[in-house]
Amino acid sequence: MDLATSTNNSPTLSPVTKERSYFDGGLLELIGLTLIAGLISSVTLGIATPWALCMIYGWQINHTVVEGRRLHFVGKGGDLFKNWIKWALFCIITLGIYGFWMGIAIEKWKAENTVFE
Repeated sequence: MDLATSTNNSPTLSPVTKERSYFDGGLLELIGLTLIAGLISSVTLGIATPWALCMIYGWQINHTVVEGRRLHFVGKGGDLFKNWIKWALFCIITLGIYGFWMGIAIEKWKAENTVFE
């Protein structure tokens, strides 16, 4: 990626590529996947929530194309489950205060598990 410096010293993207970014997922897929993920989480009393979330994250990320390059989600439910337990313990120890950071931790985990195809 070629970066140029604008007048306010912040990096800006130069128009090296003309390819567009887009999302090609469909509503019916999302509804079906959300229902399945909710069912999985409910039936397992929340224990399989990381696997259900990975299904949703995978769908979102795998249907995203950035500058002509499709993203691919490589995260696994078991890996998220390990972090999920750690984050839950932090929430318990801090009486819920860590919950404010948990959303950021999940976004970081998603980014670490997203690659270009």
